[in-house]
Amino acid sequence: MSDTDQKYQSSIPLDHQYKELPMPDKWDMTDQEMIEKSESFLSLMKKRHSVRDYSTKSVPREIIENCIKAAGLAPSGANHQPWHFAVIENPEAKAKIRAAAEEEEKTFYSGRASDEWLGALEPIGTNESKPHLTTAPWLIVIFAQRTSTDRNGRKFKNYYVTESVGIATGFLITALHNAGLTTLTHTPNPMKFLNQLCDRPPSEKPEMILVVGHPAENATVPEHAKWKKPIDEIMTVF
Repeated sequence: MSDTDQKYQSSIPLDHQYKELPMPDKWDMTDQEMIEKSESFLSLMKKRHSVRDYSTKSVPREIIENCIKAAGLAPSGANHQPWHFAVIENPEAKAKIRAAAEEEEKTFYSGRASDEWLGALEPIGTNESKPHLTTAPWLIVIFAQRTSTDRNGRKFKNYYVTESVGIATGFLITALHNAGLTTLTHTPNPMKFLNQLCDRPPSEKPEMILVVGHPAENATVPEHAKWKKPIDEIMTVF
């Protein structure tokens, strides 16, 4: 072993060193059973909609926690898990987030966004008003962590942060939908105000606000949102 290798090995905490474990969970299904499960999951996901009209009906915290636990199982670069989920139920905190978000959105819609960008949003029907931020029972602000600290207080750099947080967010949205809840991804621009409101360090980057709850009785979705690209446009088989 070279001096460089020895130096590298000595810098790795014991709980970070590579160890093998037998694969703990294995599926044992026939091809037909797998086809049926994939069809069932596809049917479930076809019912997922981004909704802006929410009921004030409460949602048990246990559901939110279970779904975030599921998100925490997502794969990540070097298994660093570079994410943090700030979960907000308090009405006053939600009101502060709404006020700050709408202020940024007013600037966006009144000049910051290009005509092309606004044109792309036209079929979705969005504007600077964001009542769902206070009506929905839960907001989840998703932060990306450029660095982390291990159990021994050692600070280290995270890798593939954007990709890892994106995968975890997909897990979270899917878990919430599977639990019977509705979500909306909201990305006010810029979002740095969320660090202060959620008491997160400046080194963390807020990626989005996820609105979570039950749809209102009169909830609608944009017709445009029902159009999805066909399989021959999103898949190529070699």
